[in-house]
Amino acid sequence: MKKHYVIGDVHGEYKTLLALLKKIPKDSEIIFAGDIVDRGLQTKEVVALVRKRGYQVVKGNHENTVSKCAEPFIEFLEHKRELSSLNPRCIKESSRMATYLSYGLVTLDDNGNYEFNHDNREGINQLREDALWMRELPIYIELNAKHHSSKNVVVSHSNISHLWHLRYDKSQKDEFDYGVMWNREREVNEEADIFNIYGHTPQKNEVKVTESYAIVDTGCCFAHIKGYGKLSAYSVESGEVLEAEKVW
Repeated sequence: MKKHYVIGDVHGEYKTLLALLKKIPKDSEIIFAGDIVDRGLQTKEVVALVRKRGYQVVKGNHENTVSKCAEPFIEFLEHKRELSSLNPRCIKESSRMATYLSYGLVTLDDNGNYEFNHDNREGINQLREDALWMRELPIYIELNAKHHSSKNVVVSHSNISHLWHLRYDKSQKDEFDYGVMWNREREVNEEADIFNIYGHTPQKNEVKVTESYAIVDTGCCFAHIKGYGKLSAYSVESGEVLEAEKVW
């Protein structure tokens, strides 16, 4: 039986992702716990690799935001509208602008100012296509994998256990989706009969594993902060953790 490895938040760190993938057995099933985009400077390359290899990905808050911001930003480029017409979230420097840089839709001049590339049709088309792909990503994935706890294994971007009972309630879909992508405050519901693997909240030094969950985000994009700077993968079957230090 194939092993399943769940990888934490990549955030556009393509070179580090390649280093981690080299450590994972080639016949493994690979699943990403969301936020493969933004912050780092190679979102386009990360998305291209993930899509080409057909890896599974759950939707993180950053995929959700990029999928919503891509079309307004493209319209801004194509119609040369005022920058003030855009939602500030769509041009947030620490996130979106890094993504647009990777698609060649903005550049930095010698003074560190952004210049917009209105006529990069290839980059526009690729961002539009990738944003549509992000929009359709699942909020969570139930894995057909054996875990020592005997619980069903669920991969999500953030802690899903406190909302697990709402997964089939269509009237609560907005609350469910928002909570699964954005939650940092709600504690794990130990009564939910699942083993939840998620990211979203960076852990210092190592993946955090308990009998109910594993938090696999180890802050790859925050290498400038002590205790962070690793990309990690958790093996569902063995509990093994593989790591790659950020590659500059």
